Amino acid sequence: MPVQTSKPTLAALWPDLALVAFLIAFDVIARLLPHAYGFLPIAASGLFAARVLKLPVLAVAVPVVAMSISSWLAFGHDDWRVALIVYTAISIPAVVGILSRGKLGAVGTVAIMLPCSLAFFALSNFAVWAISGLYSLDLAGLTQCYIAALPFLQYTVAGDMFWTAVLFGGYWAIQQVPALARR
Repeated sequence: MPVQTSKPTLAALWPDLALVAFLIAFDVIARLLPHAYGFLPIAASGLFAARVLKLPVLAVAVPVVAMSISSWLAFGHDDWRVALIVYTAISIPAVVGILSRGKLGAVGTVAIMLPCSLAFFALSNFAVWAISGLYSLDLAGLTQCYIAALPFLQYTVAGDMFWTAVLFGGYWAIQQVPALARR
């Protein structure tokens, strides 16, 4: 006899969909408001969504949709090849979050953001070097590209760490208040 699997209903997914919408809106607003370049919650939102959603695959949509909307609203059109690599790189925390669900505590969760930040730096700047035409397509050009991007790395890492702590810390704090906790 085949095993019956039930599909989640829209009513059951409503909290997930509301959280996804909130995170996307939060990320878009944060990207559109003045900020230190790279000090954004987008990567942390993807990781957070992957860890708390009942349907964690939705987490990948958070950074991709937030980047798409905010780019469309304010930043014009990037070269689609650069955008594809940047959007893929900014989604790494969501994928890592899905793969590590339930396996890491608070320290481990914050710790996985550092390699994700470094991967974003490496991949996005590699795309700029390889596609933009701003740098010579040799080792000297690649080195020049990464050196030019170093000032932004500190803000990316700091932003990823800060927003990871804020999102997970806020979630933990809300769960500690019985009247606000979902049960």
